[in-house]
Amino acid sequence: MEAEEAKKKVVFSAVKPTGSMTLGNYAGALANWVAMQSDPSYDCFYCVADLHSITVDVPPAEFRKDTLDDLATYLALGLNPEKSVLFLQSHVSAHAELAWVLNCHTQFGEARRMTQFKEKSKRAPENVNVGLFDYPVLMAADILLYQAELVPVGQDQKQHVELARTIAQRFNNKYSPTFTVPEPIMPKVGTKLYSLQNPTAKMSKTDENPAGSVLLLDPPEEIMRKFKRAVTDSDTCVKFDRANKPGISNLLTIYSVFAGVSLAAAEKEFQGSDYAAFKQRTGEAVCAFLAPVQKEYKRLIADKAYLSQVMKDGAERARRMAYKTLSKVYRKVGFVQP
Repeated sequence: MEAEEAKKKVVFSAVKPTGSMTLGNYAGALANWVAMQSDPSYDCFYCVADLHSITVDVPPAEFRKDTLDDLATYLALGLNPEKSVLFLQSHVSAHAELAWVLNCHTQFGEARRMTQFKEKSKRAPENVNVGLFDYPVLMAADILLYQAELVPVGQDQKQHVELARTIAQRFNNKYSPTFTVPEPIMPKVGTKLYSLQNPTAKMSKTDENPAGSVLLLDPPEEIMRKFKRAVTDSDTCVKFDRANKPGISNLLTIYSVFAGVSLAAAEKEFQGSDYAAFKQRTGEAVCAFLAPVQKEYKRLIADKAYLSQVMKDGAERARRMAYKTLSKVYRKVGFVQP
């Protein structure tokens, strides 16, 4: 049995609790999380990345609510605490402790090249804090603590996993093998969903235009309203063409993910359809998918005792693995052991 467990590949991933999660969060990462936890060849660690969230200003009461909302949404989407380790990042202090050590093994130029830092700095030039700059190193610590081999991420986070690989290899070469070098994995469809109002920009929780992002907890009437107003083009043909028809291509991708069909099947289904009918059916597919999720979320968010137990059990399991890695790192860099 132990030999069988040792063969499992460790999977790690996380989402920040800054506002409700979007369809993009599900399509880019969470769909893979749910699928991978049921595969006996994987040992999955999934967390609510609350440490990452404080790089932006957020009212504490709202922050706590968002954190619990995300945990309840994880569970409502099908993550099972008996199959996966589910926890809050801040409940395992080894994340912050390892991040400091990794800071000292990361070159300034490597961190400065991170695309997300550049983009977020432009969007909020009044709050370009050190935490925002250092975000990818903390993410590397998140991954490397658990000796993760696989990291399910969206396209926008792939560069951060590449940095984690670089840091791991550098540390291993300097001190002897310590970290597993992780690989990013992305779903074939839905890796990145785009704003309904600006289909060249990522669908984001923090979109300045709230009509551009569909939240997993949006009521059905709000979801339908957003899809009816989705930007398309002046053509009348429903086909996937990212370069020339970004709005329609984005809607086809969304339909494919939430209706559970291939892009080719989606194109065939809407051949000859007008845009209004296509947007209506896409909204209906999303609403049908989310109906049981939202029902389960409402049940879970009202059961604070259960959520607390999930957090406690998950953190205990995560700490065992995390501190095993951290202790090894501390010894190798030369810290005197307590």
